Amino acid sequence: MKESAFERETRVRERWHDAQTFQKSVINRKGKKPFVFYEGPPTANGMPHVGHAFGRTVKDIVSRYKTMQGYYVERKAGWDTHGLPVELGVEKELGISGKQEIEEYGVEEFINKCKESVFRYEQKWRSFTEQLGYWIDMENPYVTLENDYIESVWAILSHVHKSGELYKGHRVSPYCPSCQTSLSSHEVAQGYKDVKDLSVTAMFKLVGKENEYFLGWTTTPWTLPANVALAVHPDLTYVRVQQEDKVFIVAKTLVPKLFGENAMILDEKLGKDYEGTKYVAPLHFVQVEKGHEVVLADYVTESSGTGVVHIAPAYGEDDYKVVQKNKLSFVNVVDGQGRYTKAVPPLEGRFVKDCDVDIIKMLAERGVLFDKEKYEHSYPHCWRCDSPLLYYATDSWFIKMSDHREELLNLNSEVDWYPHHIKDGRFGNFLENVIDWNISRNRYWGTPLNVWQCDDCEHEVAPGSMEELKQLSKYPLEDIELHKPYIDEVVFCCPNCSGDMHRTPEVIDVWFDSGSMPFAQQHYPFNQDIKFSEHFPADVVIEGIDQTRGFFYSLLAVSTLYKGKAPYKSVLSLGHVLDGEGRKMSKSKGNALDPVEMIQEYGADALRWAFMTDSAPWNPKRFSHKTVQEAKSKFIDTLENVFHFYQLYANIDGFQYDAGKQGVRTKLDEWILSRMNHTVQIVEKAMEKYDFTLASREIGQFLEQISNWYIRRSRARFWANGLSDDKVAAYSTLFEVLTTVSMLAAPFTPYITDEIYSTLTGESVHLTDYPKVYEEAIQLQLEKEMDAVLKIVELGRRIRNTEGIKVKQPLATMNVVTPNSGLESYSTIIQDELNIKQIQWVNSLDEFLTVEYKLNFKTAGIAFGKNVNKIKELVTHLEEDQKTTFKQEGKLKLTVDGAMLTLLSEHIIQDVHVPEGFALAEEEQFEVLVDVRLTEDLKQEGQIRELIRQVQEKRKQLNLPVEQYIDLAFKGNTEVVEKFEELLKDSLLVINLYYNEGIEVKATFEVKVDGEKVQVGLVM
Repeated sequence: MKESAFERETRVRERWHDAQTFQKSVINRKGKKPFVFYEGPPTANGMPHVGHAFGRTVKDIVSRYKTMQGYYVERKAGWDTHGLPVELGVEKELGISGKQEIEEYGVEEFINKCKESVFRYEQKWRSFTEQLGYWIDMENPYVTLENDYIESVWAILSHVHKSGELYKGHRVSPYCPSCQTSLSSHEVAQGYKDVKDLSVTAMFKLVGKENEYFLGWTTTPWTLPANVALAVHPDLTYVRVQQEDKVFIVAKTLVPKLFGENAMILDEKLGKDYEGTKYVAPLHFVQVEKGHEVVLADYVTESSGTGVVHIAPAYGEDDYKVVQKNKLSFVNVVDGQGRYTKAVPPLEGRFVKDCDVDIIKMLAERGVLFDKEKYEHSYPHCWRCDSPLLYYATDSWFIKMSDHREELLNLNSEVDWYPHHIKDGRFGNFLENVIDWNISRNRYWGTPLNVWQCDDCEHEVAPGSMEELKQLSKYPLEDIELHKPYIDEVVFCCPNCSGDMHRTPEVIDVWFDSGSMPFAQQHYPFNQDIKFSEHFPADVVIEGIDQTRGFFYSLLAVSTLYKGKAPYKSVLSLGHVLDGEGRKMSKSKGNALDPVEMIQEYGADALRWAFMTDSAPWNPKRFSHKTVQEAKSKFIDTLENVFHFYQLYANIDGFQYDAGKQGVRTKLDEWILSRMNHTVQIVEKAMEKYDFTLASREIGQFLEQISNWYIRRSRARFWANGLSDDKVAAYSTLFEVLTTVSMLAAPFTPYITDEIYSTLTGESVHLTDYPKVYEEAIQLQLEKEMDAVLKIVELGRRIRNTEGIKVKQPLATMNVVTPNSGLESYSTIIQDELNIKQIQWVNSLDEFLTVEYKLNFKTAGIAFGKNVNKIKELVTHLEEDQKTTFKQEGKLKLTVDGAMLTLLSEHIIQDVHVPEGFALAEEEQFEVLVDVRLTEDLKQEGQIRELIRQVQEKRKQLNLPVEQYIDLAFKGNTEVVEKFEELLKDSLLVINLYYNEGIEVKATFEVKVDGEKVQVGLVM
């Protein structure tokens, strides 16, 4: 039974393991120029998906290619182990939810559960990585939870703190009520969704006025119970509008939208004239010492709403700033879980985003609802748990990234981005609007923020090492784990006032962990055994497009803060892998693909090849089982078949490749070697630009030419007796082609290529150098000629398919018109390939074809106007010399009523009439006319060729060795068979032919020849 691709890959992988091939590929290049590779760390508490397979494939291709180019490429694996996704998974496992229940369960026990969970699927990740063929050092990974890693992160944070760029601030930040923690701006950017929400226009009654109201507009009705002020733009014009018995104050330009074109305007004022005007809040839940008055704000616009904005200081950054500026009261009616507090009794304990309808009902009951409407907008959701975010006033620690805006932009300008448009587009725009990094998280499982604060004088210290921690500790410290709750037990003595200093309780944003990896993976600056400059910056960083504001940004931000340098020279941003319909894959939709199952079904080589040939790595990919199946069929199976063809005949002849004995090479050999070197040239240029799609398609096209042209046209050479110079040339050429294509494709399909290369040479392909172009072997004119031959053959096959004539059936003649000169020497190849007796090379098919010219009225009418009918008449009666001119030049001058008009090809419809018994095919400048009439002799030869095919089929069924000669015995009317005896002997490995003799046969079948039944038997 034939070995499956997965079985072959398992066997090859075992050989790699036993021979330490991966380790050798790295060690062999030690001392060479480094190519620095960074692995973005996955989290092992979830299963790998197709996107991981794609990303790891691209990383492996780059690393293998650069290694084969001679670079020293260390590949250190990494595990991302901290963060909320881990905590949420453990909460679910324990059946608890929220910080209160975590603390009731016990922080230490909870931390231990988090540690246990992060490596739950490590073995599955390891197995998946190995099966995929991704060579990376998983024996010595960096792990973000280890003390050494955390110590390096602390060193960076200590540097930031000492530079005065780490500060604690009370500000409105995006907040996840489910996770109960704030998010950084680049985390928020990852979770926007289009949603439908309610907006409301409420009535705010002026104090001392009976029926006069400001109309305040908000897209967050749930914030109205915490209203403190109304904001207007100082320089906008506001009007008082009479509607029935009420007067409303709004921006003048918005009156038609709110009241119609015929609204009654009483008077108008500038916004600044309303400053300090008191009003009554529409919902009477909170009392404010200073507030419920109109303030001025430049950010208010008249583009939507009413031009009057409701202000709730705890739930918007602009609102908070306005309240602070005007020294108004601060009000918050929402708890840490996003629920109303007892300050709003009717809604106490309910999630605020679920209460918009209730708020609107309250407004209506109080008679202060002016309008409500649904609108669709993009709203941020938590990238971890998918909950809608609230903008919420909290105490947080921030890093002053806004002070580094220009530096970030300048460093980014030095980086090469693939695709280029992200550099100044998606990423550049983000950097231009960068805000301070909210670094702290009020959670448990993460790198603790290394800031200790004095209980008495608030002095701060940020230790940057374990040694410094021990020196500052009030009590002796031996070994300590740098996690909560253990680190929280460490107390310092304040150098200012001798008071106790305790660590601020927060952990840090996991993206800071990830962004620190260039340093922390090497335990920098504490590891004295390495030369850090050899590991920084990375030559390339490769991750998905969704990491633009994640890993890519955090790397740049941390390196900018710590070293003032970009952490990478190039960034390759990968597109998403979608399903076959172009939809995002998800388990809930049932369209997610399991990469491990696909590897087991088709092999990792097929999966990897499918990723690369589908589209450029930065484009979204439509992906399915069919995509991988086609990759396996078109490339993996074809490469395997070409190798088996070579191996079969080389073993029969005992051929051993000798570079000094290459035989006498034919034009076909020279052509395939030219194509090989040309392919090497194209592939190398593409790989340097990370254009794996162009590179893989070129390799695939080259393999197709090897299989479907070179071998097809060379079969008879391999079948010939003895090792003639011609046969040696065929073997040596195919050997060189096979080894080179194996080296070219090795980074893409590491298993099949190593199997082939090691079988042919005894060495692993992954320990060789990448092919170099031998330019002297490239013959562009020869390639051009062979391309023309292939085009002619393609047109000939098209005619056969259209006419329903099998290739086994010979045809008499083919007339060829081609722009290439000197193709006559290829006539035998074309005749043999198309089974045509004679090729006639002609300059024109005019003597065979009749062309009728008609006017295309759609285009001619526009061009010639009133003269169109006269032009029509002239076109109908064109002379032959006029037709020739028109055909050659694509235009013709005609005289109408003394005026010279030019007839162009778009003005004409040509009806080509082919004589009966002929068929025409044309493309570009090639024209092929085939005589498809079948004479009696041609029919008979076609039947004999069918007989030959059936004999070959019988040989396969009997499992006869390809080199075994046989005899054939015929019974019946054998006159026609005898007529084509030479054809039979030339086409089959046959010694004797017997006609109507009593010969014992092994297998028989019956054919019809010239209407007569003939029995055929194989004699062995």
